[in-house]
Amino acid sequence: MLWFLPIMVLPLLSAPASAQRARAPLVVSGLGNATAKLDGTWQFHLGDDTAWAAPGLDDSAWEGIAADKSWGRQGHAGYTGYAWYRRHIEFAPVAGAKPELALFMPQIDDAYEVYWNGARVGSVGNGPPNPVWYFFKMPHTFGLGTERQGVLAVRVWKAPYNSFDNGQLGGFVSAPMAGSPEAVGGLYAAYSYNWLRNHQYTFGLNFLYALIALLGFLAWMRDRGQKVILWVTLFAASPVLGFVLVGLRVPFSNNFALGMLQPVFSLQDISLWFLLLYLLKLEGNPRLWRWTRILAVISIVATTLDGSLSFFDWSGSYSHFFQLSDAGLTAIFTLVEAFPLVLIPFAFGKRLDVERWLVAGFAFLTAMIQAVRIASQQGSRYTHWTIADKISAPLFTVRGNPFSLQTITSTLLIVSIVYAVYRYSVEQGQRQGALEQEFKSAQELQRVLIPETLPSLPGFSVTSAYIPAQEVGGDFFQVIERPDGSALIVIGDVSGKGLKAAMAVALIVGAVRTLAESFDAPAAILARLNRRLNGRLQHGFATCLVLRLSPEGECVMATAAHPPPFLNEFELSLPGALPLGLVPDVAFEEVTIQLNVGDRLMLYTDGLLEARNALGDLYSFDRLQQLVATQPDAQQAGEAAVAFGQEDDITVLTIARLAIGAESTTSLVAPRLVPASA
Repeated sequence: MLWFLPIMVLPLLSAPASAQRARAPLVVSGLGNATAKLDGTWQFHLGDDTAWAAPGLDDSAWEGIAADKSWGRQGHAGYTGYAWYRRHIEFAPVAGAKPELALFMPQIDDAYEVYWNGARVGSVGNGPPNPVWYFFKMPHTFGLGTERQGVLAVRVWKAPYNSFDNGQLGGFVSAPMAGSPEAVGGLYAAYSYNWLRNHQYTFGLNFLYALIALLGFLAWMRDRGQKVILWVTLFAASPVLGFVLVGLRVPFSNNFALGMLQPVFSLQDISLWFLLLYLLKLEGNPRLWRWTRILAVISIVATTLDGSLSFFDWSGSYSHFFQLSDAGLTAIFTLVEAFPLVLIPFAFGKRLDVERWLVAGFAFLTAMIQAVRIASQQGSRYTHWTIADKISAPLFTVRGNPFSLQTITSTLLIVSIVYAVYRYSVEQGQRQGALEQEFKSAQELQRVLIPETLPSLPGFSVTSAYIPAQEVGGDFFQVIERPDGSALIVIGDVSGKGLKAAMAVALIVGAVRTLAESFDAPAAILARLNRRLNGRLQHGFATCLVLRLSPEGECVMATAAHPPPFLNEFELSLPGALPLGLVPDVAFEEVTIQLNVGDRLMLYTDGLLEARNALGDLYSFDRLQQLVATQPDAQQAGEAAVAFGQEDDITVLTIARLAIGAESTTSLVAPRLVPASA
């Protein structure tokens, strides 16, 4: 019956030996001023219990796991939550070396606490119930004190996966390092140096983006009508903001970084869409404009909502809801992100420069690569697709700087955009120069058309004031002497402002001076002028008042929808009529009045009535009547309207009948118009 005793005793002997092997310490010797890697097999356990930090804990039944790769790649794919690492370590003393020890902890997903012999020596982030972890995983250093032997325990919390995570993350990605504080500090400095060295190109590219954004913003502030410059500024500023959030080792929490990153990248996409509309000459397509606006709203709303999910705790009972919401919103803005693939075909058939086609081509490639990468990442822990990893993998390195396919196409895109916008700005500058030359020509033309002096009308005192609202105006007036001693006085206003109105004024003044040689009846002049203008004012019109004044004070006038003049303090009643240029055959009626000594006529354009103050109040007819009662000259009346708030061209003429024997006078006030040659 003794044959079974070895079988019964064997487990009793082998169990302690197995436990002893599991707890065999890692002996680290010869440290001195160097560091040693704490690699090999660590004891690992899923779950959480703060008692697992105790050095006397029996961890012989724990799983053995390597420290140079994540737990997701060692049989625990998809696991999120708490897990513990433990390692028994013995640091052999070195003669002459300082007794203090320090620890270099590389990247760990996601938050963790470090214990040495049961004492907490440091942490990065927090686990639930108030989780805090960081998007950019930086290495950290911790002091271990002078104890040379004990248990190093690391409590790790892995955040719930997003829709784009592959499920292979969690915990360590490389083994910790230990050594003297000086050696560990040197190791951290070397890591920082290599990080900077390997990101030189990234820094340079983002510096270029920042410079473009700054210069673009300054240029746009000078001329806010340059929409292309605005969209270039936003396009260039977006990656800089993204780099600050996730690329500069700034300890932003993952919640904040991801929450802000999504709408920032959406802003870059939207800026690119509007840039393509301008650079590919598609801005004249109202349907594309409408869809671009609609998709821009969809993109910014979807990315903002998706980013806002990051501010919630996904580790609770609503984890699946948040993950499904993340996947759904990501699918929406990923589809929208491919909008350049729709825009570019609309440019086919247009005669575009090479630089514009380069922008289109690189925008197409960048959008396609980005869309494929993001789409293939979705649900990758179930599909096990590796397309995104291959797209993000470097094709080559230059002095440690990796260049992936996406890096190359993004660089070529921004370079092509800068060159295309430069060419666009040159073209716009040339067009602006041509437009300015046209304005100068119009000013010169108007300088000729506006009387520099007024003829002296015997028996009358005449004043005039002309105040355009822009460089060139749409008001006109003429005082034309006739052989019989009478005079024709014409005042009017062309619809619109600027160059178009000035050219219409040139046409009208030329026609008036020609008609005045053959006709002296105001109604006849208006009728013939109306026929000449019909269909030639580009859907515009003109109001006009023609007045024939004899030396004896007889005044015959006819109006084409122009404001009636004031006789002394009262507005004259004139027959109504259509403006010039709308209908070819219009009959105009004449009204005759007699100006006696002391009587005073005031003619004006509607810019006087339509002056508007800062509160939005019009100058109005009541204020005009009060002004007329003071018997102002033309300059005083015009300045009153300008002081109130000029919005349109203002022209005023006053005609006063003098006593017999009194010397006639004239006064003309008009802006000094610079000749085109100046």
